[in-house]
Amino acid sequence: MSRIGKLPIKVPSNVDITLNGPEILIKGQFGTLENRIPQELKVEQNDGKLIVRVENQTSKNRALHGLYRTLINNMIIGVSEQFQLKLNLNGVGYRATVQGKSIILNLGYSHPVEMPIPEGVSVQVEKNTAITLKACDKELLGLFAAQIRSWRTPEPYKGKGIIYEGEIVQRKAGKSGKK
Repeated sequence: MSRIGKLPIKVPSNVDITLNGPEILIKGQFGTLENRIPQELKVEQNDGKLIVRVENQTSKNRALHGLYRTLINNMIIGVSEQFQLKLNLNGVGYRATVQGKSIILNLGYSHPVEMPIPEGVSVQVEKNTAITLKACDKELLGLFAAQIRSWRTPEPYKGKGIIYEGEIVQRKAGKSGKK
């Protein structure tokens, strides 16, 4: 049995869970998320806790057990608290602005980069160089942050680029002079 999969999931009082066969629907303060559970797994709800059970113990089913327990837990956390990611723009002239339903990034290219903001993700820009992303869907949030970051990944010589808050960029020494 999976060590992660057998842990019960605590359900906050402000979260409603609907189990309809293999479908699970979770409603909370910040949104609604749904997922489809494989047939090998069963989800039981009792006393404010969810328990994910596996029918037969094969290696594939044990892997799915831990995975879906974590996915359901992330859905519950997302609709009750929201996930948040912060990105910092490091570089001369790098800045970001939000216009309508898109984010405009000036990253040293000859043109500004315009990216549409996905439904369910909220974007705030502080001090032109700090971007805060919030969403109840952790997967969508991470994907959008990675798409923003892919325009200027951090480079190791000057440390310029888009970095996650708290990320450490390993720096390299530049060219050494004549000997």
